[in-house]
Amino acid sequence: MLVQRIISALIGIPLVVLAAWHGGIPLILLTGLVIIQGLREINKMLENLGIKPSLWLAVAGGLILTTGAYLYHDGYPGPSITIILIMHLLATVVLYPRYTMLDSAGTLMGTLYVGLLNYFYLLRMLPDGWIWLIFTLATTWACDTAAYFTGMAFGRRRLAPALSPQKTLEGSLGGFAGSILVGFVFSLIYDFLPLPKLLLLSLAVGAAAQVGDLLESAFKRQAGMKDSSDLIPGHGGILDRIDSTLFTTPLVYYLVLLFIQI
Repeated sequence: MLVQRIISALIGIPLVVLAAWHGGIPLILLTGLVIIQGLREINKMLENLGIKPSLWLAVAGGLILTTGAYLYHDGYPGPSITIILIMHLLATVVLYPRYTMLDSAGTLMGTLYVGLLNYFYLLRMLPDGWIWLIFTLATTWACDTAAYFTGMAFGRRRLAPALSPQKTLEGSLGGFAGSILVGFVFSLIYDFLPLPKLLLLSLAVGAAAQVGDLLESAFKRQAGMKDSSDLIPGHGGILDRIDSTLFTTPLVYYLVLLFIQI
């Protein structure tokens, strides 16, 4: 399992970093493709709960959000959300009684949840966006990795046994340490970044990454699934890989806009 995780990471991480470095069309295309697969996985979870989500509505909504992020760089595309909401409301009427209010609500929730990945692109479009995007990825991955190995080595007390029995308090603290360490390293590389704010941001990323991971654990547990899919050997599905990023990229985007960028 560990060997598979390492091999998958060695293949996937360079692809993500290369797209992040280039930005523009390659990054928005990668974002869109990942969102489509993520929507397929969240729809499967909803189906396991007895809900009948509409995959074509979810994919259409995800692509509308991605298009909006590409066309409007001034934050999350509000007009896109309005269009998606109207689509779902109309579908509830046109497809009645096959498509219920509960089906519509589940599809809409899944679309907006997975659609948070568009902040991956929006963050890259900020001034010094390359730095902030790599910072977000590095702190998120460091948190996940440090939490995993610290928990394996020292984990004793369960963090959230009802959601994820294998996660421990010791692993959580190790995750925070990993994200803060990355923040400190970035302050050495990019000395124009304020160290106190960078460390606080790293701490916030560590918290958001762990909450995002626990949220997906809640989804999977309710749906009776161990992994969101078997797409990535050793890791599971796309959502198993981006669950933390769905929380950390919006957080960094807004905190950088509000408190760090002048």
